[in-house]
Amino acid sequence: MYFLSKELFFPPVSHANADGILAVGGDLSPERLLLAYKNGIFPWFEENEPIFWWTPNPRMVLYFDELVVSKSMRNILNQNIFTVTFNQNFREVISNCQKAKRKGQNGTWITQDMLEAYCKLNELGMAKSVEVWQKNQLVGGLYGIDLGHIFCGESMFSIVSNASKVAFISLVNQLKTGNYKVLDCQVHNKHLESLGCREIDRTDFMKLLENSNI
Repeated sequence: MYFLSKELFFPPVSHANADGILAVGGDLSPERLLLAYKNGIFPWFEENEPIFWWTPNPRMVLYFDELVVSKSMRNILNQNIFTVTFNQNFREVISNCQKAKRKGQNGTWITQDMLEAYCKLNELGMAKSVEVWQKNQLVGGLYGIDLGHIFCGESMFSIVSNASKVAFISLVNQLKTGNYKVLDCQVHNKHLESLGCREIDRTDFMKLLENSNI
């Protein structure tokens, strides 16, 4: 494991340990965060921990033509129960993700420092959000890093049933029309798998990252 200094540097992802941890330390400056994402790396740590930088192998992704939309979900989309916007209220989305309770987690990995760092990336046009509204209330959404050809999903939340799925499907449809290559979902979970996401080898993911538009 590498211990980072003030220098803007990450070792090759092949140096990560078996759990996918590559480095520790450094900071959450926009420059370091963008360097990380462009190289298949992301921060993931909890309050009072040092910054851990991850590059898991395998990597969870969604190829857009493999998106799974159930019949019941199609019915919900067709009913126009929700209104979807893009990048209209990033701070409120990430704040809701921060407060969301998740199984097996006592706290949140979205520390206040993380929240402010990603809000700064949003101001720079690199971090973006999807908002799902019902009766003018924000009821779901997600956010991530936009690399121009790959969208790196970070977190999503849902206050009412299916709202986060609506955000996810709406994002996929927009990325597909924008000729993006893939949606990066980082690590496996059953919810993502149910939507069509699957694991690929990290070397294949790194090839997808080549020729970034940034």
